[in-house]
Amino acid sequence: MTTLPDRPNTALIVIDVQNGVMAHAHQRGTVITNIAALVDKARAENVPVIWVQHSDAELRQGTDAWRYVPELARRAPEPLVHKNYGDAFEGTDLEHVLAGAGIGRLVVTGAETDACIRSTIHGAFTRGYDVTLVADAHTAPDNSEWGAPPPGQVIAHTNLYWRYHRAPGRTAAVASTDEVTFAQ
Repeated sequence: MTTLPDRPNTALIVIDVQNGVMAHAHQRGTVITNIAALVDKARAENVPVIWVQHSDAELRQGTDAWRYVPELARRAPEPLVHKNYGDAFEGTDLEHVLAGAGIGRLVVTGAETDACIRSTIHGAFTRGYDVTLVADAHTAPDNSEWGAPPPGQVIAHTNLYWRYHRAPGRTAAVASTDEVTFAQ
């Protein structure tokens, strides 16, 4: 399991499910419903829910595009990590938040699959975390006009290769919303 000593706990990470990010996301409604179900399950099991929110020139702080989708509501005690880079660890206090709660395993959801999700799961894994990607709770827009595959293929490929990702002392896994367990 995790290579991080004294970190037996698990957290649910919700990345960039913001109005501007989700406006044209593949299967938007289904993904948000799945994330909401995971948030409810985590809260019921007293598992920390950590929210990550991106800011840049297109997602300016305080704008409607920057705000989280109305279907998901963060509770006041739940940490909110502000980021400016794809990897939610870069230039943020995410590592401090996780260390303070003894978290060594992350269950990851959100957007965008081919940007912030991939960057964060790889960033977490190289930092020693066990990482479970929730197969049906991450999404991307259609970037095929710029040469990317259609979003369904981007999501399927990410789920496929993450399922087989390996490194010493760490676990990479993929599970559907219904299969997610927060206990290690």
